[in-house]
Amino acid sequence: MTITWGILGTGRVAGIFTEDLLLAGHRVAAVGSRAPGTAAAFAARYGIGRAYGSYAELAADDRLDIVYVATPHSSHHPLARQCLEAGRAVLVEKPFTTSPADARDLVALARRRGLFLMEAMWTRFNPVIVKLRSLVSEGRIGEIKAVYADFSVAHDFDPAHRLWAPALGGGALLDLGVYALSFASMLLGRPDSAEAMIAPAPTGVDANTGILLGYSSGAVALLHCGLLAESPQTATVVGTTGWIEVGTPFFRPTRLVLHRHGAAAETYSADIRGHGYVHQAEEVARCLRAGLIESPMMPLDDSLSVLDTAHAVAQRSATARRSISERTPSASGTP
Repeated sequence: MTITWGILGTGRVAGIFTEDLLLAGHRVAAVGSRAPGTAAAFAARYGIGRAYGSYAELAADDRLDIVYVATPHSSHHPLARQCLEAGRAVLVEKPFTTSPADARDLVALARRRGLFLMEAMWTRFNPVIVKLRSLVSEGRIGEIKAVYADFSVAHDFDPAHRLWAPALGGGALLDLGVYALSFASMLLGRPDSAEAMIAPAPTGVDANTGILLGYSSGAVALLHCGLLAESPQTATVVGTTGWIEVGTPFFRPTRLVLHRHGAAAETYSADIRGHGYVHQAEEVARCLRAGLIESPMMPLDDSLSVLDTAHAVAQRSATARRSISERTPSASGTP
């Protein structure tokens, strides 16, 4: 069974994912855009047979096995919902949605309709990350006590760009922080507490964010995401009998190093096919062929948990900023 895809959106990530789909031998049969000319140009570039000048036309195409939603964050919910209502299986680019309520709405609809739905958190399917999960489940580093993950890049400030625009779901947390949050969720599950410090951009979105998550097991996760500076983009998992260093960038690693107390370090490497999205596409295909409505490697409950945590982080940080402001004396020295 060759999987037939429709691509909703024509931006950079849509193009990269399409290239990996074709590399993996999938069929990309249709593309949809708000502008007919943009859809036609994308179709010509990748040899796609049908180009639609509206998202609704793509969603209504019942010759598609699945639609990949690759539009800006703020439109993930309405467009994924449109596809689900039309009876399409859906892969939604991360972040799943911009709010927990919207995410729950999509999950409830997909489960009610018996349709496959998944967040495109491609890191989960990377073979090095698969190996990491195997090493942890085998107890090779004992019980996890700390997770560190960092994803920060330097972006020039442009209030019109999606990264800096509140209306487009901008900010480091939703664009980059979800990788770190998903990494921690994958290993430790839903946190019991969440604290954060956020440096806001002039537009109000978070520009530099530090996160501390706590778990009833006694484990902690220390995470960082930002738009102001380049970081190593590494991750480390610390256990009671050793630790694992994930190669950079941790969201697309090609190697990891296992350190165990009293033993020589062990390095595991893997080849990454294409841009790194092939492994995700193969998991989607496996699920569709098996008749699954969600992936056990990227369960919908995990996507919900990550958005719940992101929301809690944003809320806690806003409360902390207000509290600090209330306690800080004015310039005149008057409380």
